Amino acid sequence: MLIGISTPYRKVGLLYQKHRDHFGVADEDVLVVQGASQTFNPSLADATIAAQRAADPTGASAEWDALFRTDIGAFLDDELIDAAVDRGRPMELSPIDGVVYVAFIDASGGVGADAYTICIGHKEGDSLVIDVVRGTSGKFNPQAVTKEYAALCKDYRITKVTGDAYGAEWVAGAWRGLGFEYIKSPQPKGALYLESLPAFTRGLARLPSQARLIRELRLLERRTHRSGKDVVEHPRNCRDDYANATCGVLSLLMAVPRVPEVPIVQPFVAGVPRYFPGSDEFTGRGAPVSSSAPTASYDYNREQSWKNFVNADGSISMRPRGGWGFP
Repeated sequence: MLIGISTPYRKVGLLYQKHRDHFGVADEDVLVVQGASQTFNPSLADATIAAQRAADPTGASAEWDALFRTDIGAFLDDELIDAAVDRGRPMELSPIDGVVYVAFIDASGGVGADAYTICIGHKEGDSLVIDVVRGTSGKFNPQAVTKEYAALCKDYRITKVTGDAYGAEWVAGAWRGLGFEYIKSPQPKGALYLESLPAFTRGLARLPSQARLIRELRLLERRTHRSGKDVVEHPRNCRDDYANATCGVLSLLMAVPRVPEVPIVQPFVAGVPRYFPGSDEFTGRGAPVSSSAPTASYDYNREQSWKNFVNADGSISMRPRGGWGFP
């Protein structure tokens, strides 16, 4: 016989599943019993329970009445997390030339259960790609781990990292001592979670299949504070180091504007391109002839946006310039 005793909390996990599937159901194998604390222990004083109810009415319903809490919900639905995880890709993506990467860290002092985590990502069109998520937990030397993560950042041509408020002084000093710019995040991690939410709801996030990261994302809780604002945090006795670093990168990437490509339109005059790279000035000699070009005469004084991207020597400029750039 296996017996389990627990206090109800959030509507998730094994306890809730057993309650949902077997409470009040005639089952020869599983019996679920639910009752208030005083039902099982009549010696509990009414005054003690009343004081607890006055201090935290919502929490008391779970602690003393054995009711699952309705004020706490999952921050991210399982469907949103599963849609964001790319299970067909490697755990870590190699750096790509020409791509700009960002990094976010959640530092730890090397003692206790907290992990020292780092996340690296980049923007690919509208997609927010998480390339690397690493963590070091247990007893470790935080300075040595910082050096390891700094070497990783150099592989991705990253020169500045953003981190949370933990141990701001020694963390910032350690990274700056290794030649990096350290930026303390102006937002607490709860706000970072809320800022990263659209990356999941819009289907923009691309995550590796990292077991600890996925578990932490699933366990994140969202509740309404007494002030009326939503609060996102991990449950009691749990951690969110991997989730914090990942959502920090997603928040940074969402702030990066998408730069549209500037179209370059080839000008035609009576079937011959005029003043195009590779041709003579104003004559079109040496440039290919288009069979589909208009036959009408060309008006040199007409204002056209492509002119602002052509230099005086016929080369193409990536930035618009005033007029044709003649001296």
